[in-house]
Amino acid sequence: MSARFPVVLFAIANLAALPLAAADRPPEELHWVGDHWTAWYPPQVEPGPDVHVIQRGDTLWDLAARFYRDPYLWPQLWERNQYILDAHWIYPGDPLVLGIEVWPVQDLTELGEPLVEEAPAEETADTGGVLSAGAAAAAPAPLGAESDIYCSGFIGELDQDFRFSIVGSEYDSLDPDLWGQRPRRVGIFGPIGSVKYNLSTGDIVYLDGGQAGGLRPGEVFTVVLPADTVRHPVSRETVGRLYRYTGRVRVLSVQEESAIAEVVHTCDPSVLVGARLIPFEEEPVPLGRRTAGRPINYPSSEEQLAGARVVLMGDDEMYSLGQDHVVFIEGGSDADLTPGDVFTVYRMNRVPGMPPIVLGEVAVLSVHARSSVAKIIESRYPIFAGDRLEPK
Repeated sequence: MSARFPVVLFAIANLAALPLAAADRPPEELHWVGDHWTAWYPPQVEPGPDVHVIQRGDTLWDLAARFYRDPYLWPQLWERNQYILDAHWIYPGDPLVLGIEVWPVQDLTELGEPLVEEAPAEETADTGGVLSAGAAAAAPAPLGAESDIYCSGFIGELDQDFRFSIVGSEYDSLDPDLWGQRPRRVGIFGPIGSVKYNLSTGDIVYLDGGQAGGLRPGEVFTVVLPADTVRHPVSRETVGRLYRYTGRVRVLSVQEESAIAEVVHTCDPSVLVGARLIPFEEEPVPLGRRTAGRPINYPSSEEQLAGARVVLMGDDEMYSLGQDHVVFIEGGSDADLTPGDVFTVYRMNRVPGMPPIVLGEVAVLSVHARSSVAKIIESRYPIFAGDRLEPK
């Protein structure tokens, strides 16, 4: 054993791993730079207010929160420091240049939805899933589109509690009543007799909360439609209920116990009377560098994937899933998942004694309490609910 071996172990123990799903293995080749060990080749930068020297315990997530007041901007911090080839591993003593240009979050409270076009990921050399220390990394690119986040949903409790809901629209009173006042009855799509059920941008709706409930003009809410019960595709145990995002409404005026709002964005399915509301929160589209996937001849073992999280279901209840499809995966903030995490997707082999099959990759776009919204960014074969996920 060489004399520096204990020092190398000490350096590895002091790595600051990003609070994503941690990479399986840190870089194996470390070298001495200045006064510390590192796997990268940091540039020579002059000390100053725009430069931070990585300390033990630092993560890109925490540093983005400290310097830019938004931890979701960690990919931009990574983009500014391209000498870091794996964001899961940063080294105390390496410099971080902080003067970055932020990927803007568009004002989605305006009418309609300006989408971010997906930039094609740059190809990287096939190095068996490992980039060499001197290899050039592809520039970070959006891992999805805003519609993937704002028109998906979440898996929550079976009887999730919502403070407000849509209780009617202008269209409920526009049909002629030639024979006298009729009782108001509500069907599966809304009030029976309404001249329009599927509400769209610009339509006026009524909410069951007002000043007494804390509503204020200008507030924006995401429209949520409760859907089917979700069962775990492997254990068949009940996971929760799917709640679909179907659009957004903006409060125009409030009364004591009610409010008038306008539909400012719609998804598919459309906004319906009876849908629930949650406060709208902007979420930037995470960025990521595309690297070579897991080699098909070097899969993880069946034992390693025995307790792995799985793909729960596809968006729009699709059965056979492929590249660019949105999926719901097991695990969320309860499992420390964060936007930008990438997982390798496996199918357990039906041939006795044979290893799992590498199917592709998914990237996490939005994280909720017990599940996450992800997008398939690579697929060799169709992906199904129940396929296993392993952190890349």
